[in-house]
Amino acid sequence: MKKFWLIIGMTLLVLVGCNEQETLPSEKEDSSEIGNSETAFPLTLTDAVGQEITLEEVPKTIISMIPSNTEILFALGLDEEIVGVNDYESYPEEALEKEKIGGMEYNIEKIISLNPDIVFAHESVVGMADAGLQQLRDSGVKVYVVQDAKDFNLTYTSIEQIGRATGKNEEAQAIIKDMKAKVDEIQEKVSKVETKKTVFVETSDVPEIYTPGNNTFMQEILTMVNAENIMADQEGWFQVSPEEIVSRNPDVMLITYDYVDGIVEKVKQRDGFDTVTAIKNNAVVQVDEDTTSRQGPRLVEGLEEVAKAIYPEAFSE
Repeated sequence: MKKFWLIIGMTLLVLVGCNEQETLPSEKEDSSEIGNSETAFPLTLTDAVGQEITLEEVPKTIISMIPSNTEILFALGLDEEIVGVNDYESYPEEALEKEKIGGMEYNIEKIISLNPDIVFAHESVVGMADAGLQQLRDSGVKVYVVQDAKDFNLTYTSIEQIGRATGKNEEAQAIIKDMKAKVDEIQEKVSKVETKKTVFVETSDVPEIYTPGNNTFMQEILTMVNAENIMADQEGWFQVSPEEIVSRNPDVMLITYDYVDGIVEKVKQRDGFDTVTAIKNNAVVQVDEDTTSRQGPRLVEGLEEVAKAIYPEAFSE
């Protein structure tokens, strides 16, 4: 299942990249500006694709179409209001008990039958689900497309926007405050490292090894923890050969998938990898795919996990 989401995710990145729009006003909002706004209903919002919706009152029934939205909604304390979620939810456990509305192909009739006051979609699925989203709008369902956050600041903005739309602005601000405090704590620890390490991030196994380059969420995470992405000279997500990994000789290798049993040991045993510094120093580490990529409150957990994997000595005290 993890590999399924990896393939879909990379497909979506291509689709979104081909359909980039101008930055909308909602995406330009600074977190401090939104945080100083009182949430009052009726409330009119403009989403990531320029669609305007008006909510007459606080939503009592909510559907989430993608796991990152679901994690934010649960963190805001909206367990009782959530009536439908994506088929592939994994966190929190309570999400697994909710009605399922489809995976990458959504059951529009099911969504309508659940009579939601608002449906939280996501910019990354617009290219594949646009017809279904329009069908929902035509049926009178309020659809809010959450931006595809490319960094921590935009993730904070997404949390704020979902918080405002659900009458949970105060809770959203508390989540963001805690996240920022944790980020500061992590960065303080890694700022003390004397030698910056080079890192290779592997998101799929041979024969098609994919890795994130510049202008990706993982690139920002590595920068935030004072590490160097050895593939930052290329853009986006791309396929790389084992020989190229050996040639670039990373100090640390991060594995972000778990669909292959014993993958860490298998990476160490690849032909020619015995010369790689990461292999020689036993610095091949598997990290959680969800916390290091989902645009929600648990990103700080992923940031800390990556920081500890690269600089364990900075967290030894």
